[in-house]
Amino acid sequence: MIIQTFLPCIPFFAIAQQKERPKIEHAEPLYIDLIRDLGARKGEKEWNFAFGLTDKRKYDNYQALVEYEFAPADRLGLEFEVPVTFYTAAADRSSGRSSKIESFKSAIQWTFLVSEKYQSSFALGYINEILLTDFDNYGKEPLVSGNLFNPFLVMAKRLGAQFHSLVYTGPRIERAFRSPAWNTSFEINTSFHYMVPNTRNFVGIEFNKDIDNEKFNLVARPQMRVSIADNLLIGIVTGVPLMKEEEKLSSFLRLIWEPGHRH
Repeated sequence: MIIQTFLPCIPFFAIAQQKERPKIEHAEPLYIDLIRDLGARKGEKEWNFAFGLTDKRKYDNYQALVEYEFAPADRLGLEFEVPVTFYTAAADRSSGRSSKIESFKSAIQWTFLVSEKYQSSFALGYINEILLTDFDNYGKEPLVSGNLFNPFLVMAKRLGAQFHSLVYTGPRIERAFRSPAWNTSFEINTSFHYMVPNTRNFVGIEFNKDIDNEKFNLVARPQMRVSIADNLLIGIVTGVPLMKEEEKLSSFLRLIWEPGHRH
């Protein structure tokens, strides 16, 4: 819907680019990542393959995702993602949850301001998720169970030569087709990183915060990213719940491949 509204605007972003527009390198958080680099340049593309494990106290769940993102024009990013969640048998007994393809996700992000003077970048974006039913309910219920709308704002600033800060924030509005009610939560994700000079390697921490039904949740995610080839990186994340009663420790691994791109 909204993605289709943006697509006719792509030629506008691509008009007569005589010289490269400014782009500031920012450290991108690994757990809640961006749709594309801030200030992305036309032709950039990236595949992500990620795997995670979360201890839910009474059971474990495993996450996996495949994600493709690309820039059809300068400062414009598009992304398509399929996340999958698998639950252990104990989850069926204690929570009634079962494994599922979570959704078909599509997203757009536009970097509307890049300030070299202040070493800052700002972007607006929108994520749309078509929510799917559990594997156990295939054939019993409609395949599509709802829709999730997620507009967001990104603000990033370099703090000197090697330190990076970023804020990612916006509402998540979910409409389950079986219920007339709308569920709205608000997320505020902040991250701070140190990037090793003359490399793409970094260490840092990401704080994922959300307010859902007047309940505040906070998970700290120490992380590191290491370049293992010119266009191949690996990110390792540990999740430490500071204010989230239903979770214990978690881990997350992200493999980032940028085909045809050299740094």
